[in-house]
Amino acid sequence: MKTSRYVAFVTLALLNAPPAPAQSNAGKDDPDHPVQGGGSLPAGWTARPDGQGEMANVKFVTMEPGYHLTLGPATILYREKDKATGPFHTLAKFNQTKKLKHSEGYGLFMGAQALAGKDQKYTYFLVRDDGSYLIKRRDGDNTSDISKGWTAHPAVKKGDAQGKASNLLEIDAKQNPSKVEFKVNGQTVHRMDAKQLSAKGIVGLRVNHNLDVHIEDFALHQ
Repeated sequence: MKTSRYVAFVTLALLNAPPAPAQSNAGKDDPDHPVQGGGSLPAGWTARPDGQGEMANVKFVTMEPGYHLTLGPATILYREKDKATGPFHTLAKFNQTKKLKHSEGYGLFMGAQALAGKDQKYTYFLVRDDGSYLIKRRDGDNTSDISKGWTAHPAVKKGDAQGKASNLLEIDAKQNPSKVEFKVNGQTVHRMDAKQLSAKGIVGLRVNHNLDVHIEDFALHQ
């Protein structure tokens, strides 16, 4: 009888337990890859890996046309000179070169402040090879959704059998300064009031872990 009561108690506890937190793709089943030749950056660029990511596993080099990035940890890359002080338009073309174990996002960020410290803030806009996009805010160690998680959209080009895909991303807060438009391959996938975002600040690149991408035409227009 005691055994039956114990089993019933354990079963009830498991049924009422809160769900396990969602895990990122970076974990025991898909750790950050080691990268040969990482650790240095083109002049003027700064990189900040997520969490405990190591700069030795960030390889970012000038390679015509543009830059080539090979990652272990998810990372943001930026130049201090790319700072929006008013209405702006930023863009870059991303060419994913390899298929990964899990789909991972790459794209742009805007409105960045305090990037060197624990109170970093920015809004980021990513796509990934399953044909979806994501817009989120980062505030220190916390993030919050602007889009409803990863959202499928026909404008986002999916990866082919080898994982290759090319997508042009834009954040346009210049054409209509009262709005911010997030575009993929010339199509607006999300639009919102400029008052809902902190538009002033550094713009740059965000690429998630283990990706290998070629980046072309990165620019800030004010």
